[in-house]
Amino acid sequence: MKTSSVVTLGLLLLCTAARADTMRCGSQLVSEGDRAFEVEEKCGRPIYRDQIGYTLGPSERREMLIEEWVYGPTNGVHSILTFEGNRLTRIERRRTR
Repeated sequence: MKTSSVVTLGLLLLCTAARADTMRCGSQLVSEGDRAFEVEEKCGRPIYRDQIGYTLGPSERREMLIEEWVYGPTNGVHSILTFEGNRLTRIERRRTR
């Protein structure tokens, strides 16, 4: 009994963590780390796309473009995706007013 409770709790935590960094586009999922072209293939063109600045790469030898893409609203919620150097780094959700 104790082992099954620990396994259930572990699976619940794993599922919760997975939801934080993924977004559903129809029947497909996009995840942090995906490339911009993969996201556009799965989700289509965003309703809004903005270049918001630059950041230094991990080795600090090159600049990387930072972009935000906005999808939605879906059920009153916009999804804001942040890309650094064409890699999805953050998925944020905001309720529309």
